Amino acid sequence: MIALVLYAGLAVPGGEAPVAPTPHYATDVIPTAKGDLKITCIGHGTLMFQFNGIVIHVDPVSHYADYMHMPKADLILVTHEHGDHLDPRAIQQITKADTVLIVSQACADKLHRGIVMKNGDAGIYKDIRIEAVPAYNIVHMRAPNAPYHPKGVGNGYVLTFGDKRVYVAGDTENIPEMSKLEKIDIAFLPMNLPYTMTPEMVADAVRKIHPRIVYPYHTGKTDTSKLAPLLKDEPDVEVRIRKMN
Repeated sequence: MIALVLYAGLAVPGGEAPVAPTPHYATDVIPTAKGDLKITCIGHGTLMFQFNGIVIHVDPVSHYADYMHMPKADLILVTHEHGDHLDPRAIQQITKADTVLIVSQACADKLHRGIVMKNGDAGIYKDIRIEAVPAYNIVHMRAPNAPYHPKGVGNGYVLTFGDKRVYVAGDTENIPEMSKLEKIDIAFLPMNLPYTMTPEMVADAVRKIHPRIVYPYHTGKTDTSKLAPLLKDEPDVEVRIRKMN
């Protein structure tokens, strides 16, 4: 892995003072060895993590939240360049002078800023380890030999909060590289066609990763209730369904 130092900031005019997310966002609290991790499921592929005073936004998109009234970001992660994941307006609205923005190369090409992480790169932001991992399609294609998400373009991210490791898969299928992920406690896995996975593919991904908690996200019109029965042979895995269409 390539070690990155993640301390660069972005100078963007300040906005309104941070306020708490509105109550309709599902929020879970996960205890870790270094304090509670608060997870806010905003919508689609959009998430927010809060840990020891650090606010992390993943794929902030204005369609799913009013980012003028969301907590300002210490760290922003963008998985890939598609418009339902990369929203320059939302990024600007939550950026402060010392915000760190981590993106794929394709995102940096559109934004003309950000720290680029490629598949296999790793770095540290304060006490949080960040790993960029592959996210791509094998089966689902836009056209012959044209996957919706080509290999090597987008990122998933593994974040380590204390003793808990959280995998945000990005737009991907149940790719072989998932079997190499170690000690994943919480996994966010996309489940909608034709762009990512079927429930059966998500179940296969869970068996590769062995998380303690799995959140289907980026679900579109998929019937999320199908996942738990597919995992009846994995009694140690908790399936948490949140509104993430």
